[in-house]
Parts: sequence; structure tokens; C-alpha cells
Amino acid sequence: MSAAAKGAGRDAELHTLTGAYALNALGDRERVRFERHLAVCAACEQEVRELGATATRLGLAATETPPSAMKSQVLARISTVRQEPPKVAAAEAGRIPAPVHRARPAGRRRLSRLVLAACVAGLAALGGVTVAQQRAAEEARAEAREVAELAQRRTQALADVLAAPDVRTLSTALGKGAAGTVALSRERDRAVFLASGLPRPDSGKVYQLWFADGGTMRPAGLLASAGSAEALLMDGAVGRATGMGITVEPSGGSPAPTSEPLGLLSFPAR
Repeated sequence: MSAAAKGAGRDAELHTLTGAYALNALGDRERVRFERHLAVCAACEQEVRELGATATRLGLAATETPPSAMKSQVLARISTVRQEPPKVAAAEAGRIPAPVHRARPAGRRRLSRLVLAACVAGLAALGGVTVAQQRAAEEARAEAREVAELAQRRTQALADVLAAPDVRTLSTALGKGAAGTVALSRERDRAVFLASGLPRPDSGKVYQLWFADGGTMRPAGLLASAGSAEALLMDGAVGRATGMGITVEPSGGSPAPTSEPLGLLSFPAR
């Protein structure tokens, strides 16, 4: 496969990663590659901003248990909806007369064979390029499916935390009009961080979340902020963590904090 064909497939796939990026569901390499694309693609930047705001609104929305009769009502309606019949082409329905076959002179038949041979030769020459393009497209689709599946799992886990019966929320100011809220479920053993108003960090920097395990800070995920509202399922189990914090770190994150925290939150006791 040529490098050009593979690069074209990956560039096209970048536009499909906005949802996964907004939910912080990309791996480190994919995140860096997408952020380079995001810096020059206004459409993707707007979509990330809108998806992040929507995720936060959904996360903070009140949940409501559907009525017990809803399932039976939906199933009953399904049984009364008539399926549309298949659309049969006019030729298949017999409304178009069959074509009339006429004998052609031998000279025209020879010419047709020469034209056909030339077409076959041309297709054979282009076959390698076509196969390479198809493989690049298939690889891009496979990568996009994997990212979409990961994003779906993280979204479901995020929703499970926010809907947990024991969920507790705590908020703190992060400076310059920004705010952070953590939603904690000891039952699910997971936490979600909701941020709003955080400015884009300096070039080569990223916001990093931490769990406080006594006197040790444990990495809990990177927050890709563009100034919009964002929701992030924090990495790892809550475990025995007594709180959390957020700092500014070099791109890719750090194994331990290298700057003063923008904010700290203490978790309620069990």
C-alpha cells in the first residue's frame, strides 16, 4: 500500500473522531494526531465544542424511570405498523419490453473485441491503485469502528455513574471564571469530572486529573479543553481515594503533578 493512499484514508477518518475526542475516549497517539487536525479544522472544533456542551448537559440532567407500561405500549404499536412493500423495478415488472438483439457485422465484432481488450489492459494497470485505496479505506473504517465502540463503552460508563443511586456531586472554582464538578459513586467505584469555562491550555500543555490516595496523587485522565463545557469519565477506580485535583501538565501527561493544582476536592466519607 502506498504511503499516499494510507495517509488519505487516515486524514478522512480524523473528521469522524469528534465525538470520541469530546468524551476523552481517544488513546494518546490518536489524541495528539486529532489535536493537530483540530487546530486547522474549524468545523471539527465547533462540533467538539457542541458535543462537549451536550455531554455536560446530559450528565447534569435529572433522570426519570420510565413507566412500567411503556415497553408493552411500544411493542403493541410496532405490531400495528405496516411495512412498505418492496419497490419492483419497471423492467422486472415486465413493463419494459426486452431488448431486440440484432446481428452485427464481423468487422464491428472484431473492433469491439479490440476495444474490450484495451479496456481490460487499462483496468489491469489501475488495479493496483484501486486495491491500495480500498485497503486504506477499509483500515480507516476499522479504526473508526474501534474508536466508536470505545466511545460508546465510555459513554455508557459515564451515564451509569451519573445515574447511580448513591451519586454525590461536589464543585469548586478553578480560577478565571472556570468551575469543576465531580460526580462520585462509591457503588460504581467510578467518578466523572465536569468542567466549564476552562481556557485552552498553552501550546504543549494539557489539563490532567488526579485521584488523591492519601499523600500520593494517582493519574486519572487528561482533559482536552477548548473553553467549552466537558464531561470526562476519570481513569481507573475510585478505590480508597480521599479526593481529586487538576493541574496543568506537559502534553501527554505526567506520572506525578509538576505544577500547583488549579483546584482540589475532598471526597465524602463512605
